[in-house]
Amino acid sequence: MNRTVVIALDQGSSTSRALAIDERGKVVARAQLPVRTFYPKAGWVEHDALEIARTQERTLDAVLDRLPRAAEVLGLAVASQRSTVVFWDRQTGKPAARAPSWQDGRGASVVAPLQARQADAHARTGLYLTPYYSAPKIKWFLDNDPAVRRLAAEDRLLVAPVATFLIWRLTKGEVFAIDPSLAQRMMLFNLRTMDWDPELLALFGVPRAVLPNVFSSVGDWGFVHRGGRKIPILACLGDQQAAAIGLGGMAEGAAVLNYGTGAFFLYNTGETQHRVPGLLTSVGWKLRDRPAVFLQEGTVHAAGASFDWLRKNLGLLKDCTHIGRLCRASKNRVLVLPAIGGLGAPRWDYITKTVFFGMTSQTRSADLVRGVAEGIAFEIADIVAALRQAGLKLGAVKASGGLSRVSYLLQFQADLLGSRIERCGEAEVTALGAASLAAEAAGVPWAGRLRQGKGVRVFKPALPEAEAQALLADWGAFVKAQAVLSREINLR
Repeated sequence: MNRTVVIALDQGSSTSRALAIDERGKVVARAQLPVRTFYPKAGWVEHDALEIARTQERTLDAVLDRLPRAAEVLGLAVASQRSTVVFWDRQTGKPAARAPSWQDGRGASVVAPLQARQADAHARTGLYLTPYYSAPKIKWFLDNDPAVRRLAAEDRLLVAPVATFLIWRLTKGEVFAIDPSLAQRMMLFNLRTMDWDPELLALFGVPRAVLPNVFSSVGDWGFVHRGGRKIPILACLGDQQAAAIGLGGMAEGAAVLNYGTGAFFLYNTGETQHRVPGLLTSVGWKLRDRPAVFLQEGTVHAAGASFDWLRKNLGLLKDCTHIGRLCRASKNRVLVLPAIGGLGAPRWDYITKTVFFGMTSQTRSADLVRGVAEGIAFEIADIVAALRQAGLKLGAVKASGGLSRVSYLLQFQADLLGSRIERCGEAEVTALGAASLAAEAAGVPWAGRLRQGKGVRVFKPALPEAEAQALLADWGAFVKAQAVLSREINLR
């Protein structure tokens, strides 16, 4: 019996991955290569766009090589990091500059004078005027990077998220497109019209001609010719949206939590667009001619990145696999505000600094590691509090991502939220979610098997509600004080 598979490309901040998935939801071939992140200046976070593309292409080739020649590849799906933006030459295909990451903060000088337009921007885009999204980065490069500015003047510049650049290369320049979930993260996309917004293009000085066409998340995205095969590209969307699908989050009211480099809380609101103060109204996905599905989203900018910082810069961790053990070994609580790359939802604060509070002569490194883990959980609890204040009800939450393996973190998260958290046993939820859309587009009956998000362990709230509320009150006072202090003291 010949094997039938779909292939998912999962392009993230630290790796490029390709996975072939069969009708049982089993990964039958995979390949992964690291992607470097560059920090040339404080607040600058960059990738080499060619390295991203070449590592992704090499993983695809490796997976195709590992498949039997008789295996039928139904199609390809692409899921990628969202707000990282690539600038390249439409004639040569060469990047004009390093790609500023979603973590990059140099757009702060662009959005600072625009804060009076926050309400209008949120109404149009579902986002907030912060340097996190692509538009401020694009304007910064158009204003400050000679190579980008020259290509724009010569009508040779193309600007788009990582997935668009990958598909443009894979189709040899034939397809220059973006889906709504990725288009929105550029902060130039109007959720009312589901198209590029002329006023925002003018505000950020972005010519419409440099931006891709908007396609549905599922559809005909062209063909890839590799390894002697002609493979249709059938789906493209943001990585967090793909993970939500892989976790079984396609039903209205479903909530998922993905702990990766950042941490992302997503709540499905169906076809209804809510505007919750402090949270994002994100496009989930759009399936061909059906209406788009929307999410309420909250972002913690530095989750896994905070532990990488503890390991690389402070030497407090030999390996991130030790996080759980150190949390359990901790005897003294230290409050930690993880603000590397700024505070995300619901504060959107890029001034307040990372802070450790409450250290004594008895404080040990394990206490600081535990403090970072609890700080991430507190930040997620702030997101859920905003959701509940808007009248949206939270049931069980499905969790995935590398840090979801830290049981201490998930138990503390359940205690703070007062909700059950189900840890998904499948590590490849992003790839499975994207692959399920490609399988559905290919018309096979087994697409639903790839998005069941089966839990392997349930974490129930164990802390009395009064204690949880007291901890949250202390946390709120702590964050408020640090925000004031960060504005009064300018470190030189």
